[in-house]
Amino acid sequence: MNNFKKMVMLSLLSLLLMTSCMTSKKIVYVNDMVPDSALKIQEMSLLRIQKNDRLSITVGSKNPELVAPFLTGTGTYSIRDNGEIKTENRANAGGQNYLVDQQGEITFPLLGNLQVVGMSLDEVRNLIQERLIEEKIVNDPIVKIEILNVKVSVMGAVRNELVISVPDGRMTLLEAISKAGGLEPNAAPDRVTVIREGNGERVRILNDIESKKIFDSPAYYLQQNDIVYVEPKSAAYTPKEERNFRVFSSLLGALTLIISVISIAK
Repeated sequence: MNNFKKMVMLSLLSLLLMTSCMTSKKIVYVNDMVPDSALKIQEMSLLRIQKNDRLSITVGSKNPELVAPFLTGTGTYSIRDNGEIKTENRANAGGQNYLVDQQGEITFPLLGNLQVVGMSLDEVRNLIQERLIEEKIVNDPIVKIEILNVKVSVMGAVRNELVISVPDGRMTLLEAISKAGGLEPNAAPDRVTVIREGNGERVRILNDIESKKIFDSPAYYLQQNDIVYVEPKSAAYTPKEERNFRVFSSLLGALTLIISVISIAK
């Protein structure tokens, strides 16, 4: 029994040494930011419409009959020879959804195909308003537009890999990592990559979230279809191994307790 107890003590000592080696460093975000210091806030970059985006566009007017073609519902409309719009049945006062096709266009009632890819929401709104006025369809159009499919993907050395929907179109890189449960112990906080699509290209933006420089990064404010990838520090020690180590520690602790009880009982 004495030899066995010695073996157990050696195992416990080895376990403690392994724990000291495997304990991960606590990650501190923007740890070089001086307390009570002030940093200029970066303006959020405009969302640019991409292919396969889905847009919600609502057209309003003081004259409801004029905007009937742009509303959802079962109402029908026809255009008379003098340009007057005649409506039948009543449409719901909600906007319609438009998919940006592979040519970068949407098909808009009465205006036909509109090239919108690469434009901001304000630019598309102004385009529709100007066209409605120029073609004497609606004299006082009020156009509201939003992108419905704003989402970002977070993967790599984070607690939970996931796709995040962003209804209001505004999310920062730090918020996305927080929603993913934070970084894993083996994450490399100075190698957080954002892969972004734009102008027919994909670009890779490398970020260090331990530095205050993250606030100046073009990827600090995320955009639709961004992919956030957190690199691991190395392949030598992974979160899976950490979980296995915890299980092993629990089993060894239980075994030690049983041996202690048996020793006391003798």
